[in-house]
Amino acid sequence: MLKVNTFSTMLCRWFWLGLFIGPVSAGVIYTWVDENGVTHYSQQAPQQENIKAEKLYSEDLEQAKVGFIAPVKKVKATSEANELEKSATLIKEKDAKQAQSICESAKHNLDILTTHTKLIRQTSDSGESVAMTEEDRQASIAQQQERIKLFCDKK
Repeated sequence: MLKVNTFSTMLCRWFWLGLFIGPVSAGVIYTWVDENGVTHYSQQAPQQENIKAEKLYSEDLEQAKVGFIAPVKKVKATSEANELEKSATLIKEKDAKQAQSICESAKHNLDILTTHTKLIRQTSDSGESVAMTEEDRQASIAQQQERIKLFCDKK
């Protein structure tokens, strides 16, 4: 009876060891470029004799970071940007006080937007208070930076 118990314990240990050794063991990966310029990766060497394949070892490969790329706001068309610059220049020429007020307001708003992350804004249609999303906050930051660029004097 003692021998059966020892045998089953050893068998169980080998079973668990086999489960964990499989994923840890490294493998060879072959890479080559075919006649169409397509790069191939495989665990088997290419079948054609004239293709030279490079061997890569899986333990030498560095894994890429997993995540996502933040959305990028599309750049305004240059004609639209030129129109905004023309409007800002016209306001600055006709009413310097108004231009200075817009500049100060934009600086104040940008300061609030960059120092606080949980903000509440009022909707334009109903005036209802709504929590500002991160996307809205980033869009507002970009808008205030544009207003600063247009209306504040460059020193």
